[in-house]
Amino acid sequence: MTRVGVVTFPGSLDDRDARRAITLAGHTAVALWHKDHDLQSVDAVVLPGGFSYGDYLRCGAIAAKSPIVGDIVEAIGKGLPVLGICNGFQILMEAGVLPGGLIRNDHGQFICRDQELIVENTATRWTAGFDQGQRITIPLKNGEGGYIADDETLARVENEGLVAFRYAKVNPNGSLHDIAGLTNPTGTIVGLMPHPEHAVEPGFGPDTDLAMRSGEDGLTFFTSLALEAVLR
Repeated sequence: MTRVGVVTFPGSLDDRDARRAITLAGHTAVALWHKDHDLQSVDAVVLPGGFSYGDYLRCGAIAAKSPIVGDIVEAIGKGLPVLGICNGFQILMEAGVLPGGLIRNDHGQFICRDQELIVENTATRWTAGFDQGQRITIPLKNGEGGYIADDETLARVENEGLVAFRYAKVNPNGSLHDIAGLTNPTGTIVGLMPHPEHAVEPGFGPDTDLAMRSGEDGLTFFTSLALEAVLR
């Protein structure tokens, strides 16, 4: 059974939700602590959402310097799959794992809504269960989710197929090119602002045409981990 670690930082909000999503997907969830130099032999890692270290300096900036993130970055170089959700995406940016940056939403407000996304890349460890171009809906909640990059970086992101998800229908935060999530060239890393862990079981997800709160599109992120391993 795949062991998936979830790191808890001071100010983490969604670490328990991430562990539940991992369990529902049939994996073993392993709690990891930000101060430790021990990945506990996990097969993959989730950096969860929240407000690590109170979002001081910049969102994710202090967490990116924590002992365990240093170990995770080293393990990424050896192929460790990592999913960064919201604050976890910000941490991956601050650690230099994914290109570009994330700034205050262009309207200056914290936003919380169900958000439709377009799946742009299915050749990753976290998106293999989706179809190319598929539209999914998962919750979005952030104040600093606007994706930015210089022209050269944007061109590279587009030309190399590093966009994992785009916002559909409405761009909620002013992200350039409607970018909601990115991957790395090998597909082992995915970072995104919306929250798949909040859409993994009926009764607790977004509304759908079938029923209120029945959306579970987020579960595919976590089941993709096993699927992609089989496909390899």
